[in-house]
Amino acid sequence: MPTIDYYFSTISPYTYLAGPRLRAIAEAHGAEVNVKPLDIVGLFPRTGGTPLGERHPARQAYRLVDLERQGKKAGLPLTVQPAHFPTNAAPSSYAIIAAQKAGGGDILALVQGILAACWAEEKNIAEDEVIKACLAEAGFDPALADSGLLTGAEAYSRNLEEAVHAGVFGAPFFIVDGSEKFWGQDRLEDLDLFLKGQL
Repeated sequence: MPTIDYYFSTISPYTYLAGPRLRAIAEAHGAEVNVKPLDIVGLFPRTGGTPLGERHPARQAYRLVDLERQGKKAGLPLTVQPAHFPTNAAPSSYAIIAAQKAGGGDILALVQGILAACWAEEKNIAEDEVIKACLAEAGFDPALADSGLLTGAEAYSRNLEEAVHAGVFGAPFFIVDGSEKFWGQDRLEDLDLFLKGQL
């Protein structure tokens, strides 16, 4: 059974666009997905990236156009400039980490629910009530938003260090069986073909 280490940020629109296709690919290949939310703002300066607000205006403008196109291609509702972006990604990331450890729910549904709350529903995913609603909807105990803070904070920091060491430089980023790397929601077809043995 292949294993996919899934590095992402809960405030990444491209991670939101990847969600349903990643699930379909994982299910088709019987792959185990290890979700690893990380601090994308902390990742960029350590891996040669530029934070969104510091990018050239032409790059920022193109990003908005590209997001609109990619949302249409994916068939997902997407607000390219949502009301609560940027926001603090840590609380939602801690909840995902705590939920994965606790089990009992659908972890990929939780990740997608939090991303959709930001990018489709324009909610603030740094707020407890938003996070708890996402936990409950994905079949997890909403109290994990409170009880998992310490464990979540430690793992969140560890995920960033692991990501840098593994060669991750953006989100979403997929590593199959610890070696084969794919960056971006637009490389999911390549991930699928690799798992089929065609790449």
